[in-house]
Amino acid sequence: MINKTKLALGIATATLTMAGALVSPQAMALSKADRVAEAANNKVDALEAQMQAMQAELSRLKAAANRPSADAGKVQELDQWMNSVKSAPKEAKRSKDNMVFFRGGFAHMNKGRNDLLTGGQTILNSGTTDKSGYDLGAGFDFSLNDDLFGLMDNTEVLAELMFEYKNYDKRSSQATVLGTNTLCATSALTVPGANANITGPDCGKVTVSQFTLSAAPKVKFMKGSALRPWVIPVGLAMHVISPPSNGVTVFNPGAMFALGADYKIWKDIYVGADARYHWTANNADGVNTDGYTAGGYLGLGF
Repeated sequence: MINKTKLALGIATATLTMAGALVSPQAMALSKADRVAEAANNKVDALEAQMQAMQAELSRLKAAANRPSADAGKVQELDQWMNSVKSAPKEAKRSKDNMVFFRGGFAHMNKGRNDLLTGGQTILNSGTTDKSGYDLGAGFDFSLNDDLFGLMDNTEVLAELMFEYKNYDKRSSQATVLGTNTLCATSALTVPGANANITGPDCGKVTVSQFTLSAAPKVKFMKGSALRPWVIPVGLAMHVISPPSNGVTVFNPGAMFALGADYKIWKDIYVGADARYHWTANNADGVNTDGYTAGGYLGLGF
């Protein structure tokens, strides 16, 4: 019995010894692997910290490089200004839309004059003066707008100022009786009871004429082309008649309407033609100033 117990103890001791021998190398191997892994982890952490520090430094350097200095700001402003100047569309050369013109042509008044100073309304001499004559004048156009104030493209609005002289007829300034200018006689008139000779005024002629000053808006079409038709919807005209009326009136205001066209023949030289009608609400103490003119003109652009 004792021998069996000793044998069992010996077997158990041998088994434990062998188990310890087998376990000790594995334990040693595991502890070494843990140390290697820990060292590797420490190196990775150190590398990661260095990378973060390098990234932070790189970001700081980039921010410092991108931060504009005072001189760099001025250079940038100059660059922006130069780019804006280069990119801006070049302004086209302004055309010479203003014009001075010289005009001449035919003049006609609706009613001839028949008053004392033109030889009418007298004994046997009550005829009217001629109603047609010639017209001379000049004026200028001043450009105001290129597109009818936004209503129509290539339609120009101008302001016209013009003066014109109209010559209609020449008449004796004195009355006639049976074809004899009794008031123009140069022979002496015998006055009973008088010792002196009395002579009448010298015979003379009076020119039937009219001076007109007008101001009006002018609408000119087809801007940019050589041929430019135009129209004056309505304008203001001031008429001065010569000789005065029976009431010694010389001034009569009214309205003026016109249409025409001009053509550029070379550079800023133009030729044109127009027709104008003058209307007044009232006559000038018996003298009618209504009528029309038609003629041509030579214009110079400026």
